Amino acid sequence: MSTPVLTFFNNKGGVGKTSLVFHLAWMFNELGKRVVAIDLDPQANLTSAFLAEDIQEQLWDPSEPPLGGTTIFRCIEPLTRVGDIKPPITQRITDKLFLVPGDLALAGFEDQLSSAWSEAMGSSNLYRPFRLLTAFWQVAQMAADAHQADLILADVGPNLGAINRSALIGSDHVAIPLAADLFSLQGLRNLGPTLTRWRTDWDKRIKNWEQPEFDLPAGAMTPAGYILMQHMERLSRPAKAYKKWVDRIPITYRDNVMNRPSTTQIDGHDANRLASIRHFRSLIPELGCGFRIPTVAG
Repeated sequence: MSTPVLTFFNNKGGVGKTSLVFHLAWMFNELGKRVVAIDLDPQANLTSAFLAEDIQEQLWDPSEPPLGGTTIFRCIEPLTRVGDIKPPITQRITDKLFLVPGDLALAGFEDQLSSAWSEAMGSSNLYRPFRLLTAFWQVAQMAADAHQADLILADVGPNLGAINRSALIGSDHVAIPLAADLFSLQGLRNLGPTLTRWRTDWDKRIKNWEQPEFDLPAGAMTPAGYILMQHMERLSRPAKAYKKWVDRIPITYRDNVMNRPSTTQIDGHDANRLASIRHFRSLIPELGCGFRIPTVAG
C-alpha cells in the first residue's frame, strides 16, 4: 500500500504555501509521525527553509559529480536519457522527518512531461511516458518506504504547468492556502476546474494502459480544504474590505473546487476551512531558524 501524499497547492504565489508545509512537517514530527517532505517547486524554497546554505551549495554545485539521487532532479534525470529513476538520498532533519530536496534544474523537465502527457494516450510504448509522468510519485514513495513514513507532504510551485500536473496526479489530497483578496477568488475559479480536468484526463490515461508494468498513482486529488492566511493590518486595506473577500471564499471554494454549485449562502463556520492563520510574513525567517537542526544524508 502506498503512503498518502498531501500536496499544498495554489496557482497564486505569496500565500504562505511553503511556510505551511515547512511548519506542518515539524508539527507532525513533534506528534510522533514519520514524515517525508518533498520539494517539487523548481524555486526550491522549501529546501532553503530546511537546509543550511552550505548544504544547499553542496547539493546544487554543478562542478561536483552527482552522487546519486541527492535532489529530486537527480533522481529523475536519467529518465531524460535512457535510464531509470534513482532512489532518493534524503536529508535527515530529525529521526522522523526527512526531506527530498528540490533543484532549480527541475524547470528543464517541463517539456518532457508535456510530451509524455500526449504520448500516454498512444497505443504502444507506454512504459516510458508513464514512467516520466509518475516519476515524482515514484520518488516520494521510495523515500517513504525507506523511512517507514506515515505521510508525505509535497510543496509545488504557483502555476498550472506540466510539472505541477505530474505532482498533482500523484497526490491523494490537496490543501489550498488562500489570501482574502480578489486574486485568490479568481485563482479558485481556475484551480477547481483544472483539478477536475486533470483527474479525468489521468483516469483516461490509466485506462489506456491496460496492463501497467509498475504501480501507478490513482490521481485522486481529493480536496482536503483551504487555509485562510489572515491579512496584515494596513491603512490602505481596512478590515471591512478584508471581510468582503473572506465572506465570498466559502461558496467560491464549494462551487469551483468541490464542484457542488448551490445558491445557498454559507453562514457561520465553513467545514472546508481547515484553519485561519495570521500572516506573520516578517517572522518566518526567524521561525525557520528556530526550528532548523543540522542535517545529514539519510
